[in-house]
Amino acid sequence: MSTTKPPHIALLPSAGMGHLMPYFRLAVMLAKRNCVVTLVTAQPTVSAAESDHISSFLHHNPEINHLELQLTPSSQQADSAPVDPFFLQFDLISQSIHLLGPLLSSSSLPLSAMFVDFVLLAKTAPIAKDLHIPMYAVSTTSVQFLSLMAYAPVLASNLTEFNTASTEIKIPGLPPMAMSSIPPALLDPSHIFASIIVANAQALPGAEGILMNTFEWFHESMLSALNKDRVMASLPPILPIGPLEPYHIPRDGDHFYRSWLENQPSESVVYISFGNRTAMSQDQVRELEKGLEKVGWRFCWNLKTTKVDKDDHDDVEDILSDIFLKRTKNKGLIIRGWADQQEILAHPAIGGFVSHCGWNSMMEAAWQGVPVLAWPQHGDQKVNAKAVEEAGLGLWERDWDWGLDRIVKGEEIERKIVELMTDEKLREGARKVREESRKAVESGGSSDRVLNNVINSVVVPF
Repeated sequence: MSTTKPPHIALLPSAGMGHLMPYFRLAVMLAKRNCVVTLVTAQPTVSAAESDHISSFLHHNPEINHLELQLTPSSQQADSAPVDPFFLQFDLISQSIHLLGPLLSSSSLPLSAMFVDFVLLAKTAPIAKDLHIPMYAVSTTSVQFLSLMAYAPVLASNLTEFNTASTEIKIPGLPPMAMSSIPPALLDPSHIFASIIVANAQALPGAEGILMNTFEWFHESMLSALNKDRVMASLPPILPIGPLEPYHIPRDGDHFYRSWLENQPSESVVYISFGNRTAMSQDQVRELEKGLEKVGWRFCWNLKTTKVDKDDHDDVEDILSDIFLKRTKNKGLIIRGWADQQEILAHPAIGGFVSHCGWNSMMEAAWQGVPVLAWPQHGDQKVNAKAVEEAGLGLWERDWDWGLDRIVKGEEIERKIVELMTDEKLREGARKVREESRKAVESGGSSDRVLNNVINSVVVPF
């Protein structure tokens, strides 16, 4: 009778907390399912939050093995125009990926599979082939935006057809996407973002499957079109394994927001956060102040004014007006720096979430059943916002456009927050999403079955 040994799976995230946190959660989920897990992280990181969280995660999860991929300095000259530092890091990791093979070969336990961030697929595929192990892509966005990324090579070869005068993009077999929701950088062949997406989309057919932080109910029609109807024939199976389960983060230090939330009534607080990579302009901060002051609801605002946390040195008093701070001191809390968002959203005091629509945030809101006011800022976030709206989890005010392209007035913000906090139909929809998300990950649920099938497929008999 043949027996099996636990599969050994290497996880390779890219850059930024939005790409790192899903891997922490996935690592714990795999370890709970009797997998040996090796997490490979690039050093040095862009942000302090990444470095701090890698150290903390490994300290509190000693069963997870760790390898560091030391990045080689780029030979490219910096462009005169500013470039997103996280895009540069994606590219730098890809340039250093040749060091990954020897690094993985140094492991005493042979690998069974690699789970690789989408933006690193193209350069990692030959290494997986040399090691004779299957490679799975990990996509940290919505299924809708994944389909757009997979279609990016077609867009790149037909840019005159998909110009800014077009009103929508039609991917055969899928619902059309509004051109206004497509990040402009994706339609600019000279932009580093476009080149990264196109190169890695071309590598997708070589993956065994695409692991995604979502669940079947949330994206039912899209998953049916892609997995069953095969409307994009070269695309490997999309494997929804979410919402990725929150892992325990020990309460190191005194997170002052905990005690503040404990003193607020149930569902009375609006939580406001635009993620780890969105810097809000001073003019927009002023308008958000006006909206929060006028609306009257309690609020917890995670305030960020720079793209990279290492550059964020200003105190609250340097950013917000004295009048606003005085008038709202008894109903509002300002957080500077990283906060445990999954803990905040889980608190009974939270009644709504004003968000940029980063996909991790949306799955955390789904898990807790917290209604969302979508305020997309860049990247995949407009496409994500539509998915959230269609699932019944949130509201999306399309007139607000990209967060960086116009200043949304305080009166508009006030009106939408009132709707967010008082619309009972929306609240019921969010509760339904929560219920379905929990079903998906329970034993025998759709996401649980998918993940177990992936693990079983890479188990090696001996």
